[in-house]
Amino acid sequence: MSAPLQLTFINFAANSYIIVEGKRNADKFFIIRAGKVRLSKAVQIVAEEQSDILGPGDFFGVVSTMSGHSHIETAQALTDVTLISVQKEQFSQLIQGNAPVAMKIIMQFSKRMRYLDEALTRLTLKNNAAEDPSHIFNVGEFYVKRSQYDQAFYAYQKYVKCCPNGENKETAIERMKKIAPYVKNLQQAPKPGEMNRSFKKDHIVFCEGEPGDELFIIQKGSVKIIKITDNNEILLAVLKTGDIFGEMALLESKPRAAGAVAYEDCQLMAVNRENFQQMIKTQPQLIARLTTLLSERIWLIYKQLANTQINDPLGRMFDMLQIQLDKKRVDINNVTNYSFDFGLKELGSMVGLSQGDAAIYGKKLMENHAFQVVNEKLFIKDLQEIPKQNSYFRKMQQLEKARMEKKPIA
Repeated sequence: MSAPLQLTFINFAANSYIIVEGKRNADKFFIIRAGKVRLSKAVQIVAEEQSDILGPGDFFGVVSTMSGHSHIETAQALTDVTLISVQKEQFSQLIQGNAPVAMKIIMQFSKRMRYLDEALTRLTLKNNAAEDPSHIFNVGEFYVKRSQYDQAFYAYQKYVKCCPNGENKETAIERMKKIAPYVKNLQQAPKPGEMNRSFKKDHIVFCEGEPGDELFIIQKGSVKIIKITDNNEILLAVLKTGDIFGEMALLESKPRAAGAVAYEDCQLMAVNRENFQQMIKTQPQLIARLTTLLSERIWLIYKQLANTQINDPLGRMFDMLQIQLDKKRVDINNVTNYSFDFGLKELGSMVGLSQGDAAIYGKKLMENHAFQVVNEKLFIKDLQEIPKQNSYFRKMQQLEKARMEKKPIA
């Protein structure tokens, strides 16, 4: 039998700083018992959906604590406050037998993720995130133009099912008839109640815009998370064994915000709403894992949003490489070289470049002889080159900003 949960109460006087943005080694988060706290960021790239004034029952510092990254915001006491301090290792105990607390955190994180994801899509892709089932037809068109008939057939089939009165229904049916002879591995719908799923490399787990009522846990293999827009595939993430995805559609009953495709042959476990509610009560370690993953994604998306503020495309590329190293917790002081799990084309899409611009700036990146492309993946021989170049481009941008601020208005 585990020991009872021992939580610490901490008092802060009005105007005190509780956590500071950028500080590393976050090891605890806080639940407000009494008083008010203000959250702020050094650079507010997008307006937050949630209020920056928190009160009793609200919590802060969870993202940094559960992800193990630096703080993404500053918290200051507006009044005298009493806080409940929760260590990372206490999280499973906190939510065990207290499902409402777990659901409040998960739901807030899920909504925050969706909001930030939409903001990032607007900034990088210059359009709105497609969360409409009608977008599935565009997914089918994307794949059919690339002669990926298995994937195109899946998308058209989903479109017809999800949009029985859609304006492209007849076109989708006609496309399916034409490409049917070229479909080699038609994906079979899972049997009712079947939790274990197998997917061949490049098979679609679900489409962007598709309704969803399941999340997935990767048991073997890897899955890439993508968006398809303006006839381009944008790589958002590559997830591996133990990762969880698809939770936002399950929690909020909204269409999928992105698509998921098997990056290699993989085994997944599907969890529906009924099973998920049961897991919250009986498997706090799984909910802690989901909270950790959501925290890591929110931390990452804040970094990606900051990346959009870098003017030089090559500077954005170096910054994105630094973000990926931080995400993987690569110690550049003890690791000399490193192979990324993506190539130049994917790097370009990560920073919002068109295919043409990605090729141009990818070529400029390769002028730095520390880089190589090995098996279509980006490889760097000297990791110190990334923070060095990242620092250079940031300094150049600061100098340019200072110059523009001093420039007299004509």
